[in-house]
Formats: sequence, structure tokens, C-alpha cells
Amino acid sequence: MLGFAVVVFFVLLALLAPWIAPYDPVATNWSAIRAAPSAAHWFGGDELGRDVLSRIIWGARASILAGVVSVSISLALGVPIGMLAGYVGRWVDALISRITDAMLSCPFLILAIALAAFLGPSLTNAMIAIGISATPIFIRLTRAQVLNAKAEDYVEAARALGNPHYRIALRHIFPNIVAPLIVQATLAIAAAVIAEASLSFLGLGQQPPAPSWGSMLNTARNYVDQAPWMAIWPGVSIFLLVLSFNLLGDGLRDALDPRHK
Repeated sequence: MLGFAVVVFFVLLALLAPWIAPYDPVATNWSAIRAAPSAAHWFGGDELGRDVLSRIIWGARASILAGVVSVSISLALGVPIGMLAGYVGRWVDALISRITDAMLSCPFLILAIALAAFLGPSLTNAMIAIGISATPIFIRLTRAQVLNAKAEDYVEAARALGNPHYRIALRHIFPNIVAPLIVQATLAIAAAVIAEASLSFLGLGQQPPAPSWGSMLNTARNYVDQAPWMAIWPGVSIFLLVLSFNLLGDGLRDALDPRHK
């Protein structure tokens, strides 16, 4: 519940950014260049005098959007392919499994960086790259769940009653594998947030001057001695958001899995 509360807080922060941000996130103020936290600028100013708090609030949009859209892409690609592999079996399963194994042999973040560099630096391309890179995880999970569900008695009964294959897969198998997919999706959002911050840090994600926690960290590394608050606040924001999604995913696993009750 604590993780859920923090996630809701960041979501509201992102949705209400135009109304609660005290300043324009891209507006410069020469009198606030690397200014220390004060009553006027609670989180201080950055290297161009922009308000760090406003950029943190607007940067939440990029991080949450990247996490949700990337995982949605992974689910849209991974679940149908995984169900096809698990339900059909035979050479289809072998082919899909070998391709999935080949993609999983490359580290997730390395594959995302390679795809983002190929597609070009932008938040949209970063989300696509992260979504494709996370797809093999959902293919493997869906396939394993379908193989388990396919052997259950209720599926055999549905098959004996003459239900077509698509109805068995969508009506009888899919609803019974949703719970682990929801848990994995929640944990994958946390990984996607880190991936988006990493890509932005490398200049492959959200492009300046648009605010992004990763790009803010990239800039702040040059001023850690003079203005440590420029690095502290985006780092703390990434830490809290990722931790809360992980706590939420762990809690959902306990809530949705009868074996943990």
C-alpha cells in the first residue's frame, strides 16, 4: 500500500504539472543560476537558472509515460506471441523460443540502447526501444503460463465440448494467466523507468530543454561540487518511483497468488 500511495502521488504530480509547478520548466532566470534551495526555489536552480522543482514535476511525465507506454508495447507484442507458442507448440513453439532466447542473451539495457541509437534520439523512439527490449520477458512468461493452463481439466473439458481453439485460448486460458502478467507488468514499469532515465542520461531519450530526470542527472554531473541539489532531487525521484513500483508489484504478487495467502 505504501508503494501504491507513492505511485499515485507521482501520477497525480505528472497529471497536475501545469497547475502545481511553480515556474515554467524551460524558463531561464539569470539570477537563479545554480541558486541554493530557498523560499523562492524550493529545490534550487540549475545551470541556466531554471527551477529544479518545476523540472522534477514535469519530468515525472516523461518517466511515467515511458514506463506505461513501453510496458504496453511489450504486453501487446509479448502476450499474443507467447500464447501462440504455448498453445500451438511444435515447430512454432521451437521457432519463437529460439528467437526469444537470442534476444534474452543480450542484456536488456544494452539492447534498448542499441535500438534507441538506431531509431534516433527522442522520447517516442526510446519508449519503442524499451518496449521491444522487454518483450521477450513477457513472451517467456506467457508461454510458461499457457503450458501450465493448457493441461488443466477445465481446458480439456472445453476442448471436449467442441470449443474452437481461439475460444479456448481467449475465454478459458487467457483469464487464468492475467494475474502473473499484471505482476510482471508492474515490475517491468520500474525497469522501464530506469531504462528511460539511462537513455536520457546518454542523450537518447527526452531531448533538452524538455525536462527529464535522466537528462537532469547528465547535466548535474558537471556541477556536483558547486550545486549538489541538481543531482540529488532527480536521483531521489527515480529512486522513489522505482522502489514504489517494485513494492507495488511485490504486493500484487502476494494479493493475486493464492499460494501466498
